[in-house]
Amino acid sequence: MVIAPGTRLGPYEIKAPLGAGGMGEVYRARDTRLGRDVAVKVLPQHLSASPEDRARFKREAKTISALNHPHICVLHDIGQEGETDYLVMELVEGETLGQRLARGPMPTADLLKLGAQIADALDRAHRAGVTHRDLKPGNVMLTKNGAKLMDFGLARASRRSDPAGGSDATATAQAGVSKSDGPITAKGAIVGTYQYMAPEQLEGKSADARSDIWALGCVLYEMATGKRAFEGSTAASIISAIMRDQPREMAELAPLTPPAFERAVLQCLAKNPDDRWQTAGDLRRELLWIGETGSRAGVPTPVAARRAGLERVVWALTAGGAALVIALLAWRAGKNHDQQFNFTPLTFKPMVIGAARFMPDGKTIVFSGGQNADTPQVFVIRPEYPEPQPISEPGVELLSVSSQGELAVLVESPNPGKSMKFGLTLARMQLGGGAPREVLQNVAEADWSPDGSQLAVLRKIEGKDQIEFPIGNVLSGVEGEVSNIRLSPRGDRVAFFVHTNQHDAGGSVNIVDLHGRRALLSGGYLMLSGMAWSPDGREIFFSAGRVGPQDFAVYAATPSGKVRRVAESAGGLRMEDVGRNGRWLATRNDARSAVMVHKPEWSQDRDFSWLDESEGGRLSRDGSQLAFTERGSAAGKQFAACLRRADGSPVVRLGEGEVLDLSDDGKWVLTGMRSEPPQLAVISTGAGGMRRLNRGPLVRFGGGSFLPGADSVVIGGFEPGKAQRSYIQDFSGRPPRPVTPEATYCGFSVLDGKNVWAVGIDGHWFKYPINGGTPVPVPALHGRDYLVWLGPDGRSALVKDQFASTVGRIEQVDLTTGLRKPFLNIEPASRSGLVMSLLTDISDDRRTYSYTAVWETSTLFLVEPEK
Repeated sequence: MVIAPGTRLGPYEIKAPLGAGGMGEVYRARDTRLGRDVAVKVLPQHLSASPEDRARFKREAKTISALNHPHICVLHDIGQEGETDYLVMELVEGETLGQRLARGPMPTADLLKLGAQIADALDRAHRAGVTHRDLKPGNVMLTKNGAKLMDFGLARASRRSDPAGGSDATATAQAGVSKSDGPITAKGAIVGTYQYMAPEQLEGKSADARSDIWALGCVLYEMATGKRAFEGSTAASIISAIMRDQPREMAELAPLTPPAFERAVLQCLAKNPDDRWQTAGDLRRELLWIGETGSRAGVPTPVAARRAGLERVVWALTAGGAALVIALLAWRAGKNHDQQFNFTPLTFKPMVIGAARFMPDGKTIVFSGGQNADTPQVFVIRPEYPEPQPISEPGVELLSVSSQGELAVLVESPNPGKSMKFGLTLARMQLGGGAPREVLQNVAEADWSPDGSQLAVLRKIEGKDQIEFPIGNVLSGVEGEVSNIRLSPRGDRVAFFVHTNQHDAGGSVNIVDLHGRRALLSGGYLMLSGMAWSPDGREIFFSAGRVGPQDFAVYAATPSGKVRRVAESAGGLRMEDVGRNGRWLATRNDARSAVMVHKPEWSQDRDFSWLDESEGGRLSRDGSQLAFTERGSAAGKQFAACLRRADGSPVVRLGEGEVLDLSDDGKWVLTGMRSEPPQLAVISTGAGGMRRLNRGPLVRFGGGSFLPGADSVVIGGFEPGKAQRSYIQDFSGRPPRPVTPEATYCGFSVLDGKNVWAVGIDGHWFKYPINGGTPVPVPALHGRDYLVWLGPDGRSALVKDQFASTVGRIEQVDLTTGLRKPFLNIEPASRSGLVMSLLTDISDDRRTYSYTAVWETSTLFLVEPEK
């Protein structure tokens, strides 16, 4: 029956219908006594057919109402108005799981989380003696707080006809399939929905907790694959499939399904109840374990990631020219294999090499490189002529080659002020020459689809990295700071790196399919550099090291997460491409980074480095001491926070972590610890020890600096699923508090003590008052500006172009008039192979400054496995 709005059922005034099914109609109603909205379910007449059934129903409703659980819909009340029996339940806003699955399968991380919540709700009910008997997607609501299990236990409403258990009373009750669950509807047989009913229920036997576990297995299967575990065109064919058949392997329908998850679901779907999970609590723990372990067992846990753009310092692999060639020629596979490789050098002059790719003929090779990192151009190597020949003007960087021989390249953006990090434009270019044709702005990387008709791109939108394929279609399931995107040979998956910390080359190897289901294949690497799919799509080759250059090797991972060590060497190669005939393109990079200090009284800048990979110097205000990070392999996986005085005295190793700032008085260093999730700490430069800061909700950090007084810091941080913003973190133990909107950046949080100076993704700068108030625009600063120094009076600033990767050209900006003039060119004595010279700090008198310089030379090799 249909109840009109305005009708009163006891104290509840009907407002509007919400839905209907075999178990009754549901309405939104107003509780006139408590002034709250509720859901009222009007029960069908068969549930009130006899006084005995009604008494039993009331007893069970009383039991269910006592189930206090965050993932169970609360039963508030039961009542009767005339001949109408009704239930009063919590009003849950959201959509049903059935409605969500109508849009396709769910990302693995989501289904594991929601599945564990449903299992937890079932476990709570089962321990209270309540069995659901009609678990299906239509009876699960998805809310902002997770899953809510509805209609709990109400299917059991009449007595058992066979005291021995041969027939459940539900066999005489009404059954129906909701519109969201499919077209099949059966009347007068069994309560529930056939597709989710256990074999013992279909045989008319008693249903218990293990019957609910079967139903949850069916639901989990559907969440992962988008298909029902058991299907048919009629009720009889569905029942037959449930009783006799096994569901299709999940790997056929959803290749990224973790094997451990598929095993857990199959155990739910064992025909014999004794072979299933015996409690929902056990299943919940299994799902949580799969989610936590990542890799082969399950899916990745959230990765705290921050990819440094132009400020990521290139890690040093090794040095010693002739010795490297010998090591390469002796390169072998892992200890248990005898595979050897032949190496043919393809470049012969010192240069910095970017991407390298095979052309479709498998013989012609294109790559981008230049004497310095900021002057790349595209070269071609043809079989008939071994010397690389330029085919583009300087300023063009190769990204990918299509199966049709077309190049995807990056060129300088004509409108760079609109981007904070990605200031380049994607363009298409023919091998035969001609100017690149621009396609899309603010792109970092791109890769062609197998047929050469579409491009996958990596962009930063509203402060978040996103992978689009094709362009404009954002792939869900991708979180963190991403690099090295590569499409599979079938075009159905994208492989990529997620990086663990700011300025970091380490992290994990991941894939995501076109439905947004993501899997972490392998993680925990200190170094990651270059990847390529095998031609058959069965493996992804990548270069990585867990400790440092000494264990750098080439690995191969299958899409299911099986990882093998392919080859290793003294030093290592960066994987560039894999040809159809099994040959590789790989680049050998020899790099060194150094922390340099300039004083006007010195005849030349001095190297304050410790080992082979020092970076990020921060000066005390008087310029008398320098704090910096040592990333060299000897410093350890957690890096080393170091201090050196300007008089050249020996380095003091303060502790682990990456140096973010040095306090004005030189007594404290702010560091970022490479934990999971990352941790901020302050370390005394004297005898004060170390103090860890309260992370609060933050899962990633993006730089930080001390406020005047050295009792608090301003940091760039990320809350789960949100873009970066600035936070104030004091040392009292309280959690950080936000002071800027999302998607705002402030470099290293340079500030005047009263305001945080931050720029949004739209390129507009504002001063945000630390203690609250209206932000003030700073029109004199542009989106490309990286703020490195701010005058005490707030009237002048020093900025660098954040997209100028090599020479650190510093401008002085009059913040009142907007006038600019050159202030400084930071240029080491040696420019050959210079990748970057980045100003990191400057003293108050603007006469002493520190900078990081990185030099790199590369050699491109053709790598051929010996037959």
